[in-house]
Amino acid sequence: MGPFYNGSVQTLLVAGAGGHLEELWMLRPRLVGISDRVTWVTSDTPQSRALLGDDDRVFIPKSRPHDVGATLVSTRRALSVVRPDTFDQVVSTGAARVDGPSLSARLLERVPGVHRYGQYEWNRPNWSYRGSVFDGFAPSSNPAGRAQRIVVTVGVSGLPFGRLIEAVLRAAPQDAEILFQTGTTEVGDLDIAAQPTMATEDLLAAMRAADVVVAHGGVGSAIMAMQAGKCPVLVPRERAHREHVDDHQREVASSLARAGLALMCDPPSLDGDLLAEAARRRVVSNRYASPFVLSTN
Repeated sequence: MGPFYNGSVQTLLVAGAGGHLEELWMLRPRLVGISDRVTWVTSDTPQSRALLGDDDRVFIPKSRPHDVGATLVSTRRALSVVRPDTFDQVVSTGAARVDGPSLSARLLERVPGVHRYGQYEWNRPNWSYRGSVFDGFAPSSNPAGRAQRIVVTVGVSGLPFGRLIEAVLRAAPQDAEILFQTGTTEVGDLDIAAQPTMATEDLLAAMRAADVVVAHGGVGSAIMAMQAGKCPVLVPRERAHREHVDDHQREVASSLARAGLALMCDPPSLDGDLLAEAARRRVVSNRYASPFVLSTN
């Protein structure tokens, strides 16, 4: 049950581009039981190229949730990559679920030889808890903070999130400077500073310079805001409004709010008081996060 320390071992790190890749990239320094020789498998996006730098990587087509055709294409690609004579270990993140494993993760319960870890304590047989990517952050304060410069991000989902844009416009101070990353949300009739997409480094720089970050409940956006030192206001997308395929963003946002790492609200509840409270909070790095120890047999 002990970790590997064999320099000949090679590890494949697999994650979808976006929040899942960000999670695995942040967890990698804490992973005990994998080799230093790793190859990444993800989709080819500006974020993945910027994040991985010169690391070995294999790019696969990006697929939307529940896209059976794309899954079959990715499966064929995966079988060509994962060869017994090439890689000894595969480590992958799964879908972000707080209350239990996703459908794909439950299917893996039936596959022999797969070690399963949750970043939440599910108390479910055959699943282990080793910690969370969010253990790398801790809440702090910024008593003098004011909500004058605001960055808003809806992520890069193929679905619009106009309710978030409208909520910020209602809640923000009249003299606030607001930068909107709008994705596929139509904002042509609004007089706002909007960019559908932004390079990772540009969005991170904008968040660092901001007083407040307001974001959808995506893991990647939450992590980026916390890396920028901000306690984000997370406004989850909702399936009922056709903003996502499920309501997992609410689970993630609720968990971070309980940990003091974020504030959470629905679009109608976003107001100036909540923005002001977010400006008075900070998030800092937790240098004492425990290692994430993986089993090897």
